[in-house]
Amino acid sequence: QVQLVESGGGLVQPGGSLRLSCAVSGFFISSNVMRWYRQAPGKEREWVAGITGMADMTNYADFARGRFTISTDSAKKTVYLQMNSLEPEDTAVYYCNTHWGIPSREYWGQGTQVTVSS
Repeated sequence: QVQLVESGGGLVQPGGSLRLSCAVSGFFISSNVMRWYRQAPGKEREWVAGITGMADMTNYADFARGRFTISTDSAKKTVYLQMNSLEPEDTAVYYCNTHWGIPSREYWGQGTQVTVSS
């Protein structure tokens, strides 16, 4: 049974940092592409970053490049999103995402709230 559980969100001041975690079960991270998305109030969900299963390739949305870092720890079965230099515009619910199975299904976590405010 595939499960994704995010944690690490919270309230942070502009310019601050947070590290989000996504604990996975039911599959091996090394065999999957893992992604982070976010959804701000009143806006559509948007892709933030992705990482290949072997962590040999990463990709970022323009707004995230240079400030956010996606990484994995296969032993801990966890995907991370390190977010630095946070801005109020980064306020959103952040979701972990992957595809798994034959036929492939899309899986989402429940999300973790990030609020950037002074």
